[in-house]
Formats: sequence, C-alpha cells, structure tokens
Amino acid sequence: MRIAVNTRLLLPDKLEGIGWFAHETLARIVRAHPEHQFIFLFDRAYDRRFLYADNVEGVVLWPPTRHPLLYRLWFDLRLPGALHRLKADAFLSPDGYLALHSRVPTLAVIHDLNFEHHPEDLPRAYRNFYRGQFPRYARHATRLATVSEHSRQDIVRTYGIPADRIDVVYNGVGEVFRSLSPAEQEDARRTFTEGHPYLVCIGSLNPRKNIARLLQAFDRLADAGDTDLRLLIVGERMWWDGRMEQAWRGMRHRDRVHFTGRLDQQRLHRALGGATALAFVSYFEGFGIPVAEAMRCGVPVVAARATSLPEVAGEAAHYCDPFDVDDITRALREVVTDAALRERLGRIGVERSARFTWDRAATDLWTSFERMLKDTHR
Repeated sequence: MRIAVNTRLLLPDKLEGIGWFAHETLARIVRAHPEHQFIFLFDRAYDRRFLYADNVEGVVLWPPTRHPLLYRLWFDLRLPGALHRLKADAFLSPDGYLALHSRVPTLAVIHDLNFEHHPEDLPRAYRNFYRGQFPRYARHATRLATVSEHSRQDIVRTYGIPADRIDVVYNGVGEVFRSLSPAEQEDARRTFTEGHPYLVCIGSLNPRKNIARLLQAFDRLADAGDTDLRLLIVGERMWWDGRMEQAWRGMRHRDRVHFTGRLDQQRLHRALGGATALAFVSYFEGFGIPVAEAMRCGVPVVAARATSLPEVAGEAAHYCDPFDVDDITRALREVVTDAALRERLGRIGVERSARFTWDRAATDLWTSFERMLKDTHR
C-alpha cells in the first residue's frame, strides 16, 4: 500500500505539540510496517532525519504553508493533484488538514477545537480559516482520531460526528524525561534562575495558555512574602496579545520572571525536572503534553480544572479555576508551601505517567488507520 502523510509540521528544531505527535508516532509506524510504502509530503526543504526508514520517500509541495491563504493553496490545489500523481492508496494527516477535493481514504487527527470555543484567541484570518474549514475536514474524513476523550466528545457535540467514527489516541512522553537527582535539580536552578527555586510554565505563548492570569497570580504569590521564588516561562512567543502585555506591564515583580524561549528536549527536561512545580493553567487543551512530562519527572503539577487536563492528570495534579486569579494564586501557594502535598503529587504522577507512551500512541494511531481502511469497504 502507498500511504501519503501530511508531514509539513516535521520542522527541525521547531517541533511543537502536534509536530512531536507526528514525529514520535510516524517514526514508530513506518519502522513497524516495512510492507507499506510511505510518502511524506513536506511544504519546504526537509531534514532527511525525518525519513525514518527505507520505506519512506520525501516529496516537497510548494509553497510553504505560512498563512491561511497558503493553507488553501496547498491543501485545496496542490495536495489533491499530488495524491493522484503519486498513486496514494490512503492519506494520513496528523494535524487534521485535508484535501477536500480528493477521494483518497483519509484519517485525520483533530487535536482540539479551541478555535470554536475561543475564537478571540486567534488573529482573524486564522480563526476564519479554522472555523470555516475544520467542520468540512471532520465531515470529509473517512475516520477521525483525537488525543483525549474530552476532545472526542467535543467533536461529537460541535460537529455532529458519530462517536464511533472517532478514536482516542493519547499523546506520549519522550524517553528523555525522568526525575532529576538533587544535584541535577540544583544545577538546573543555577542554569535557569541563578540558583533560585522556581515554578515553570511550558507551552507556546498564546492566549489559551492563560499566561496573563498566571503572571497576575505569581505577582500576588510574590506579594505574600516568598521573595526567593521565580517563575520560568518556556516557549516561543506565538501570539503575545494585549492581555498578556497588560498583565506583564502591571507586574510588581517582573524581575522574578524569566523567559527562555523555545528549548530543545534535553534543556526542556532540565528546566522541568528542576522546578518546584509545573504551573499549567491553560483554559483549553486537547491533551496537555507538559502535564504528562512533568508527571514522568516526578514534578508536582498545578493545573486548570478544565477541558482534558483532569482526564490526563487525575489525582496527580492540584487544580484551580483558570478564570479566577485568586484561585490560581491559592493553588500555587498550597503546592509551594506544602512539602507533603508536593511529595504525594510527584509520586502519583510518576505512576500515572506510565500510561502515556509514544509506543502506545503509535499502536493506537495505526489501529485507527486500519479501522479507517475497513470503513472504506463498508
């Protein structure tokens, strides 16, 4: 079988959540299935490290998809012709974007529908594209996969897709993540916050990550008297909006906030493993990979009681209302000041994280793909 795959998010040194999902699952799938030929479709010159096995061929379709207008050109015009020319028997799209003008059997992975519930978080061109196209993608796909039961039910309610056409494929945790020794934790503090203990927040800086309220909550926590604690924010600025700018400028303790930008996995592991706790108060997540990574490292998690996060973390997180700054402050304070609570959360987290592996994710995604093929013959 010739299986075409949308691999436009396999970008060297720029893998984000969906990119990591694609990288980790596809690397395992192609190696496990040498009987099939995989055609990886890139939108720019690619790194050959992403051609994981001899049964993978890389094909570039121009132009690079850097804007919704280019999304339309790539998926509506370039991709259908490429699928026909390459004689693709099936198409897999790890980011959910599809060729609506192609009849090739398709599995689309839709990670979440934040743009449907919080359109104000996105620039107009992007939200209009997502809200216009993704309902069509969901209906066009032969089968769908998503990364949590919460997202599955959201797709059912929002787009009217039958639940039995959607499979749950949980994200995994990279093998690099593990608990740090006390000496390694001390080294991480020296590296990232000049030796001070810190809370860490991980994720690209866009509005749904709730950075504005986290900054306000940290400011209140600092006002309460812990003059040593720092806040480390890890991630690329995606859409730094007015709310974040206003919160940042209104802080009394800005000097205690450190921005690292994007980190590679080794440095991300050190930044996470050395933290007093992960502060992950995003108000909308399809899964929330940093939560699972923190649990694997034995790092306590403060999480929003919202969307998929309770499903992922269970009893391994201390929860707060993501829309209430006082409640975020409360949850942070309780974890920072209660060593027994931190120990319990870390211990439960390590145990719970064992269910989130990339081997399992790859197996589940391939199972969904096989179900998709069966659906085409009904």
